[in-house]
Amino acid sequence: MKKSIKVFLIILVILVSIVLVDTTQAKVFNNRPLIKITENYNGGNVYQKDNGILVYTYIFSNRTKKTVFRWEKYAPPAEEKTDLQKNNNANSIDTTSDGNSDKNEVNKTMENINVSINNQKYNATIENNETAKKFINQLPQEFNMKELNGNEKYVYMDNSLPINSINPRHIESGDIMLYGSDCLVIFYKSFDTNYGYTKIGHIDNLPDLGNENVIVKFEK
Repeated sequence: MKKSIKVFLIILVILVSIVLVDTTQAKVFNNRPLIKITENYNGGNVYQKDNGILVYTYIFSNRTKKTVFRWEKYAPPAEEKTDLQKNNNANSIDTTSDGNSDKNEVNKTMENINVSINNQKYNATIENNETAKKFINQLPQEFNMKELNGNEKYVYMDNSLPINSINPRHIESGDIMLYGSDCLVIFYKSFDTNYGYTKIGHIDNLPDLGNENVIVKFEK
């Protein structure tokens, strides 16, 4: 056998092995493929989709993943709710009969706090709700917040907060939200959304924070 053919076969075997190993670790362990092209989604149930060589991996808004072969017939569900979200919907309170009370709450003065992102300081206005009150009672706090989807930074906190999740329909750059009961999110881009959050506050004049993780400190 000619040397050139042997070299070609060796390279071919190596490439096939890499593809098989990558596909296996993605499918068997429900991981993201290493060799991929990632599509980002603004809003909706799917945050990202990884296009691997033999698999697709869907990353949902609740941070779960689903890996399927390219030839599998799979359509992401329109809404994948966690047990926590289902409980929130079941326990939601009808406040239509107490409109005056809601108006009085809204009219109360909101509180301001300081937010430092990679040592750059910003002013934030905090909502007048139970979630925000519990949050500021735990300050000061510092988090290493991870990047997600080119529009947010998030961190799972050690302590849970009370929730009153609603669908805001539209996210504004600078919004501080709670996803579930323990996932703190800072959005640095504006977009429409179909998902529910509990609003904690808003950071004034927040710039694009880029695609890196950031150190965020919240202080009264």
